[in-house]
Amino acid sequence: MATAPLMPKATAVWLVENTSLSFDQIAQLCNLHPLEVKAIADGDAAQGIKGLDPILTGQLTREEISAAEADPNHKLHIADPKVRLPEAKPKKGPRYTPVSRRQDRPNAILWLVRNHPELKDSAIMRLVGTTKSTISAIRDRTHWNSTNLTPLDPVTLGLCSQIDLDIEVQKAAKEKPVPIEAQGATLLPASVTTAPKEEPEPVAPAPAKKSDDLDVSAVFAKLKQLGGKNE
Repeated sequence: MATAPLMPKATAVWLVENTSLSFDQIAQLCNLHPLEVKAIADGDAAQGIKGLDPILTGQLTREEISAAEADPNHKLHIADPKVRLPEAKPKKGPRYTPVSRRQDRPNAILWLVRNHPELKDSAIMRLVGTTKSTISAIRDRTHWNSTNLTPLDPVTLGLCSQIDLDIEVQKAAKEKPVPIEAQGATLLPASVTTAPKEEPEPVAPAPAKKSDDLDVSAVFAKLKQLGGKNE
């Protein structure tokens, strides 16, 4: 149930002009101060505002207004809407960065690019509220102020919270494929384990030295010994 009409001042103008409700009753319904309602009645405030009939808009009923006119202590209540509208979900847009901290965004982007290279451009845009062209310029070192940039932690700068940064890092880690070296030992494929083993080729034996191959020097030495004995 709504606690105030859609257009409080316009509704207050109409109630002042068309009912005999007290200033307190109108102020309570429209969330205004009684002196502000009195200023509307005196013509000192809301001079350019056109009154809005709450009965036509379905926010009040004639019976509710009549009961409040008869009893000064009666508090007006907004009528229940006949049609229930679903609540509009807020859209997540780019993060708002205060003007005083926007000059620190390039330093924060440089820190994220160096310390968390796994982060995508979309994640950096959500964290610090920047544009993709700025991120690409800092990555490629084509930014107009790249020579003066210093990597600074965006959490320290107040551009994002540590929780948001941890969430984006965890998301990037899940999406990044694990390298083969880090996966450890794996089973060999079936094509390797079921393939027939190749028999090793027989090694040819070394040729044996023929017995009739005589050493010439040994023969001459033997002959010299025999010649010496005969002398």
